[in-house]
Amino acid sequence: MSEVVYEETATMIAAGELQSFVPFGRDHCKNHPNAFNLQLRELQPASELWSSDCAAGLVGSLQEVSLQEKEKESWQLRKGSADALEQDVEFEEELYAAGNVVVWSQGSRTQGSNVYKAFTVDSPVEQALWCNFSVPQSKNDEEKVEHTVCIVQNGCVNIHSVTGKDFLSPLPIQVSKVWPTKFGLILERKITAADGQLSAPGESLPTVFSMLHPIDEVAPVVCKPTGSMEGSCVEYMSDTTMKIVFACCQPSIVVSYDTVQGTHSVWSLRKVTHEERSTLLRCPAEPFSGPLGFLATDFLMSHLRNFSRLDSPGGSKPARFNPGAAQSGAVSSPLHYSSLHNHQSRILMSSPGIHSRIHSPSISNMAALSRAHSPGMAAPSLSGMARFNTTLHSSSPRGHHGVLHSPNSTTNETLLLPELEPIIPDLCMEQLWSETTSAPATFNSLDREMSSQASKVFLTSDVCENRYLCFLVESHQQLRCVKFVESNDKSQFIFASVTCIAAKDAEPLQNIDAMLVLEACGSLVLYTGITRVSTVFVPGLLSSTFSLTNHRASLYMLEHVSTPTEAGSRRLQRLDEAAMPSPVSELRSAYMKHQEGSFLDDYTFQQATPYIHALRDPVCNRVTLELSNGTMLRISIPDIATSELVRKCLQAIRFILPKEAAMKVLVKWYTICNAPGGISAHAEWNLFVTCFLTLMGYNTERLTWTRNLQFEVPLSPVIAAKKARPCDAGSDEDWEYLLGSHYHHQMSSFSGFGPADSSGVKETATADTEGMSSSSSLSSASPTLDNSAPLFAHIPALFYVLHLLYQELLLNELHRERASSLVCLLQQLARDLQLEEYVDLYWRDYPSLIRGFTESCLIDQTLIGQMQHPSFLRAEPPCVFSWLSSCLRGEEAPPFPYLTGICHRIRLLVLSYALYISGDDNATSSNVAKYLVKLSAGQKSCASEQQNKRQSSINQVEFCSESLSEQLVVWLTSEGFTLKDLESVPFGVALPIRDAIYHCREQPCADWSEEVCLLIGRQDRTRQAHKMSLAKNKASLSSSLSLEPPVTTETDEEEDGMSDIVQEVTGLIWSQDLRVLEVRRLLQSSRPVRVSVVQLPEVSDHEYIEEKENKLLQLSQRTMGLPVGRGLFTLFSYQPVPTELLPIPKLNLTGRAPPRNTMVDLNSGNIDVPANMTSWPSFHNGVAAGLKIAPASQVDSAWIVYNKNKSQEMANEHAGFLMALGLNGHLTKLATLNIHDYLTKGHEMTSIGLLLGVAAARIGTMDMSTTRLLSIHIPALLPPTSTELDVPHNIQVASVIGIGLVYQGTGHRHIAEVLQSEIGRPPGPEMEYCTDRESYSLAAGLALGMVCLGQGSNLIGMSDLNVPEQMYQYMVGGHRRAQVGASRERHKSPSYQIKEGDTINVDVTCPGATLALAMIYLKTNNRSIADWLKPPDTWFLLDFIKPEFLLLRTLARCIIMWDDILPNTEWVKSNIPKIIRGTLDSSQDINMETRTQAQDYITAGACMALGLRFAGSANSDAFDCLYEFAKSFTKAMSLSGAAAAQPGYYNLQTALSMILLSMSMVMSGTGDLKVLQLCRFLHYRTGGEMNYGFHMAHHMALGMLFLGGGRYNLSTSNSAIAALLCALYPHFPSHSTDNRYHLQALRHLAVLAAEPRLLVPVDVDSLKPCYALLEVTYKETRWYAETTVELMAPTMLPELHLLRRVRVKGPRYWELSIDLNKGAQHLKSVLSRNGVLYVKLRAGQLSYKDDPQGWKSLPTSAINQRNSGVRAFKLEAISTFTSEPALLSFAEFFCKASDGMKHREETVALFSTMLYECVTQECPEMLPTYIAIEQVVGALCRGELQHSFSLWQMRLVLDLWEGRVLRRPANCRDALLSSEFLPIMKNKVDVALDGWLKDNSSALRSYMRGETLSEDLCSPMLACFLVSRSLPYLRNTTQLQGCTSFGDLLSRSSKLGIQLRDLLRLAPVLLEAGPGIQTLLAH
Repeated sequence: MSEVVYEETATMIAAGELQSFVPFGRDHCKNHPNAFNLQLRELQPASELWSSDCAAGLVGSLQEVSLQEKEKESWQLRKGSADALEQDVEFEEELYAAGNVVVWSQGSRTQGSNVYKAFTVDSPVEQALWCNFSVPQSKNDEEKVEHTVCIVQNGCVNIHSVTGKDFLSPLPIQVSKVWPTKFGLILERKITAADGQLSAPGESLPTVFSMLHPIDEVAPVVCKPTGSMEGSCVEYMSDTTMKIVFACCQPSIVVSYDTVQGTHSVWSLRKVTHEERSTLLRCPAEPFSGPLGFLATDFLMSHLRNFSRLDSPGGSKPARFNPGAAQSGAVSSPLHYSSLHNHQSRILMSSPGIHSRIHSPSISNMAALSRAHSPGMAAPSLSGMARFNTTLHSSSPRGHHGVLHSPNSTTNETLLLPELEPIIPDLCMEQLWSETTSAPATFNSLDREMSSQASKVFLTSDVCENRYLCFLVESHQQLRCVKFVESNDKSQFIFASVTCIAAKDAEPLQNIDAMLVLEACGSLVLYTGITRVSTVFVPGLLSSTFSLTNHRASLYMLEHVSTPTEAGSRRLQRLDEAAMPSPVSELRSAYMKHQEGSFLDDYTFQQATPYIHALRDPVCNRVTLELSNGTMLRISIPDIATSELVRKCLQAIRFILPKEAAMKVLVKWYTICNAPGGISAHAEWNLFVTCFLTLMGYNTERLTWTRNLQFEVPLSPVIAAKKARPCDAGSDEDWEYLLGSHYHHQMSSFSGFGPADSSGVKETATADTEGMSSSSSLSSASPTLDNSAPLFAHIPALFYVLHLLYQELLLNELHRERASSLVCLLQQLARDLQLEEYVDLYWRDYPSLIRGFTESCLIDQTLIGQMQHPSFLRAEPPCVFSWLSSCLRGEEAPPFPYLTGICHRIRLLVLSYALYISGDDNATSSNVAKYLVKLSAGQKSCASEQQNKRQSSINQVEFCSESLSEQLVVWLTSEGFTLKDLESVPFGVALPIRDAIYHCREQPCADWSEEVCLLIGRQDRTRQAHKMSLAKNKASLSSSLSLEPPVTTETDEEEDGMSDIVQEVTGLIWSQDLRVLEVRRLLQSSRPVRVSVVQLPEVSDHEYIEEKENKLLQLSQRTMGLPVGRGLFTLFSYQPVPTELLPIPKLNLTGRAPPRNTMVDLNSGNIDVPANMTSWPSFHNGVAAGLKIAPASQVDSAWIVYNKNKSQEMANEHAGFLMALGLNGHLTKLATLNIHDYLTKGHEMTSIGLLLGVAAARIGTMDMSTTRLLSIHIPALLPPTSTELDVPHNIQVASVIGIGLVYQGTGHRHIAEVLQSEIGRPPGPEMEYCTDRESYSLAAGLALGMVCLGQGSNLIGMSDLNVPEQMYQYMVGGHRRAQVGASRERHKSPSYQIKEGDTINVDVTCPGATLALAMIYLKTNNRSIADWLKPPDTWFLLDFIKPEFLLLRTLARCIIMWDDILPNTEWVKSNIPKIIRGTLDSSQDINMETRTQAQDYITAGACMALGLRFAGSANSDAFDCLYEFAKSFTKAMSLSGAAAAQPGYYNLQTALSMILLSMSMVMSGTGDLKVLQLCRFLHYRTGGEMNYGFHMAHHMALGMLFLGGGRYNLSTSNSAIAALLCALYPHFPSHSTDNRYHLQALRHLAVLAAEPRLLVPVDVDSLKPCYALLEVTYKETRWYAETTVELMAPTMLPELHLLRRVRVKGPRYWELSIDLNKGAQHLKSVLSRNGVLYVKLRAGQLSYKDDPQGWKSLPTSAINQRNSGVRAFKLEAISTFTSEPALLSFAEFFCKASDGMKHREETVALFSTMLYECVTQECPEMLPTYIAIEQVVGALCRGELQHSFSLWQMRLVLDLWEGRVLRRPANCRDALLSSEFLPIMKNKVDVALDGWLKDNSSALRSYMRGETLSEDLCSPMLACFLVSRSLPYLRNTTQLQGCTSFGDLLSRSSKLGIQLRDLLRLAPVLLEAGPGIQTLLAH
């Protein structure tokens, strides 16, 4: 065992923030309604309660006692997790449990605690803990973490997630303790006396179980011990002597204690591997010895499985396993399976179906039931008889000899045991380390358990990142710390030595890498790892090392320290009371074991002052002290540093030093800075410098600048208590600090000299100079260094890392002050190490600061040899600015050194420049070493890199884009770089990054993440990406911008069911007219119709009433046909409220007769009205209402059932509503139980709607449960022996179509075979299947077509079915084939009603067969099949075919030859056979009716094919062609007389309806006016043969024309064509109850062909829809080349597979391109969420609505010349250009002249120009850069620059400008900085510097010669000149000395890297020649 390292023994640090602590939950419980129950109840003593939540640390339990009651309470604290609160405040969370109540509260230091959640359960809480469960996501492998609170009761565990899910999980075992882990819960079984009696430990049942999710089953945990003979033997965790004492999530480990051996073991917890699982399941008898071991396992597993959490407790069967159990009573047996039940045995829950564990998540739908269960699920037994006795009674004393031979059982009964495979284990514990045996053999087991079981285990780390596992063995009063390290591949942990620390208690302090130890004497000591740091002084609490008699004083102090929040009842006891044996002595906390000594010791100790008795609840750096008198105090241990600079320096020191040296430095520093009394923040740096230099061997008293550093002297402990909190109000010292500050010196006198740094050097300039001169004259010799100091040898390495830290600080504007502090320290070290170039660099950076430092300490040459000079220390100082500058100038530069985890920004910026400026694509990946060299200290673990690298939600991106700017932006974001970071980068360094951002902003990729869009400042993209990520995370649409429909108040508006159409969008699409209102008027069916009949004089009143009612009956046919169209019009336009019913508008069939508006009703009895006339229209009305619900709405099973109406009249509408829910995909959420309920009602419509809906919701999935559901209703799919069910005909039709939908496109052989035979199903047997056979045959044909959709000749495995030949036979007729298989049995007896003979009845089978053929060969262009479908070319054959079938054949033939369809009339006419088209021969006897009917129907079929081919395309040629035919048919209908009589009105109307539907398919979603006019014309035709079916067709056309309110369009995919064929079958019903040829419900399947294709631009600032110009590029096809068209959005996009690119065009909006070559997924997701595409107006542009022609925008006024633009620019108009608040404020405050302004005109003009540039160039973020450049130049011209920092920035700006802009073509206007502004500024800089050079050339000359400069020459201007002219350090070179000619100078200087233009300016100084040369150069 290694020993403790004692660093500082005599030191002491002060703890801060002392406050009394009372758990918040305790007070809350007093006011809790359940509190009186708690007081009445007598509760058990507190059990041990430990949590393993690593963030929170460990839990104790405390008892509060009064003589009346004992109440068990426990609590635990943890650091608040960020997702719980939406803020960055650090807060604590407390979980408090007492009695039946658990309170989860949150509170921070600034805010008081408040209850987050409180839970009350039914029985006393045994344990409450936080636990995170991982829920696997179905789509990919990632897991979602569910944060929960688990409340363990006796027999069950309640789990409540933060998101509001509740679970009640019964426990099949008696649990002693529950532990949270990374994977879920670990349950430890309670070990009972029976377990101890077992003969060998191997025979017992598993003792540890896991629960990975609340709805998962409890599974045993397996273990893999080390040192076993088999090596990799895996066995169940069944050792009863092993107790778990600790579990942890990160890393995932478990600590256990062996009660026999008395040792602790550490196990890693992981998922079971596949091999281990199979090993266990192959030989499950392994863990149990004995022949019946297998049975025992099985029995346990089957019981665990039977104890299902979804079964009701009613079905208990106590005597199932053992018939004698109930009579014989509980005979105790050695093999007592008491792990499975409580002492009051558990009720058996018999399980109806044994789920295997793998499928258990599939019951999650049922998880809702678990909430409804009463707590009786896990309650004690109901009666003695009903007990579940698992004791397999055994008469023998040895359990495993005769497990099953109980006195009452026979051998046969053993077969009753269910044969089940064991539950598969999930987790495995692999042993990592075990203690060496420590307990002597003489102890008995109880003593041993008491003697060395750890009462507390925790993880801690020290300041050098070593990690320790510590366990407190309280009886030995020692803390054992085991050091462990992670292996290189991160897969396992290696445990090293054990160190023992004497301790009574201990807790980790995570934030400061330390732990607090309570020693036996009662003092608190701080350790970091195993290094003792110091004693902790708690103000107001005397350590127990003081004399015991001094109790009065300490008591008195404590009372005064305690905070005012302490309740009055908590007063301290009086002294005489304390002298008595208080009850507290008996009431030690549960984990304080009584091994400390005799009662007498306790008694004497008790009389003393309250001492610290225990520690608990560590969170971050706070911990609770539990005092001996029961009160608790919360203290915080101070941090290692409060100043950011000190923290960074310590980090660098720790990085480079060996661990031992680093530990010494850090401990030393910690004890100095946290001594009682403390220091204020601004003195911390001074203290650090002094401490640091002293450790290096400096005598800080001998150096003037360190001697004058001010820091407070540690105060005496008495004052310390008062001084612990620094006062916020301010004091005189603050004023003095300001007076002495560096800034004050600079401002008071520029020439004045101040070596002060920013952190509080208090000295005046004169005193400084006097002090320095006197000190230098006094000390004859320079001070020397002490080479025995601990850090002496490391000075060079430390200097170098601090120099790199200084370079890092320079790259952050916010750290500049810190850099100036650090430079004082660095210059001293550089001087002493004689690194002249470094000193020169520091002087150039801070000339006015550095020139005051002249002292140096001599280091002997021999001593320099003792120092360790690291290889990385170069003579040339690394300067990040000069590296970046050379990169901008295109020069080669050596790789820049950086420290991992410390120089984050150096790495980021160097690589950014390498990528963007040098153009190296691989700079951030493979070529990093070319630009950066990583310093390593040899011992550094990469853990800090992990911690310091800022995490980002973006993973490392693979670059696929060509542009460097895009690569840079994406890479920066992946590194976690944000706009906020960019603002703190100095303006010159940041300019290239801003340039890259500016270029990316023009055309961002559509699929960039939210973070990238934020960085480039495209709010429109950010918002879009944000919505995308929201949609990925949760399927809630409510969060996205929902284009809300207007709220209407008038009742008539609401009840027509169409008020949800979004008028904001329709108003933009159809802004010129009111067509949407007209459609609403035409489609409304909820108001009475107008019945205008004129009463002629000869008509009696009675006849007149009849006439009105007959007219109303005609109008009602139209009203009943409206809902189908309304459903299409309002498609997916509504989001239902889960608490409200869906409003269904009523179908109003009454009328009003003018002029008196009298009511006309059909129910008066004057005329005959068909029975149930309204049943199908009501169904359609329900569908129309349900189709309004958008697919993304929140709909669940409960809401669906909630909409069920009790009244029978509404049943049809609810049936339609169910079908609609299926069509929009919500019926998948309907529970199986509810489906069963609906179907058992036997309501025909409900069954039809439900079956079609369920099938549509699972289209193409081959879902088994749906298949079973549908098969019950199709006799052909049932086995021949099954009971014949009386299924109504229409339900059979719906089920057949349903099967087709579920198996769509799958080519399933069995289903296809059945459907093929069903097309030609003969009538019978007996009276069955005699009516409406056509619709069944058609349904079978459509279903067959769907199953084999588009598969054509690729029908795999179906060649023997001869599908095409069979279809042809069904089409043309022929001899019926013999029935085979099951159907032959069914059709043995013939039909009693229809005699068909042996031939096929073509009238029944032809339509189904034709369409089946069409769908099977859809788009295959198979000419041989198409030729079968040609119309016959002789008059004789034409007479044999019904004209309707000609329509179907033509349609089928055309869609098979898909690519031949052309949008012109010639193509349509080409389908008509020549003999019909040709001239008639009068000699032939030709039936004219046949001819015209055939011609009309063939035309209609071709038109319908044309409509399908161009559906949703709005193709103008196709539309014109169809419109021509529509006009000619309308004309033909209007001609009365012989011509119309020939084909018959009905046929013409059918053809016209089909053509109208075809037109609306082509123009769907566009709302075309010509089609609307035709629909309206037909709407008003109500008389004659205009029946219900035609009205339905016309209004379907109208609905399709405005599909989804203009947001949806039709697709031409195979499945969409199939759906349209079902919906638009060209035989419409003749009356409202007609389903003979086609089931009416199928008309709604058109919805399946709809897809969202409307793109709506939404202005990101106003969030209102707007117009925007789109450029849409079509891919090349065989019909046209790649084409680009311009569309004004909102617009309907073409089908996405036809497109190459969609682009938002300028100039008004920021451009955005969506490239569909990369995949259309992004655009699809945009369209699916209301099609909202966010766009952003450019500055100075107005929207198209405000400025249609573009004449009012800003750039138009300034198009002629730039200057006129600036002059024309009115500040008042700025608000039209930009909505940026910063720019508006700038215009108001800076661009208007005010009174006190110097050079008023110039300043205002300058600022206005800057503002104009920023606004017109769209780069408002450049305004600060412009101002900064102007300020730098101004300060330089006035000679006020005190440091060269800003000149470096100026130089970088000019380098970039020259490198990039000057090389660009002249007309290129994408430069970020205006091309006029910079040359002017550059010129000013040159003039100022040249002016200085003229006057001060001697200073420059002497600098270059290396002479020491006098103080007046050593001005900041010289440094600025050197920086600006990029002169290298020339002091020790004579390279430029003695040049006589300019050529000579040029050749020498080229080696030094001086630029030519700078050399020209220096030449006069360097060439000491006559004035001739100077004049020459001047010209």
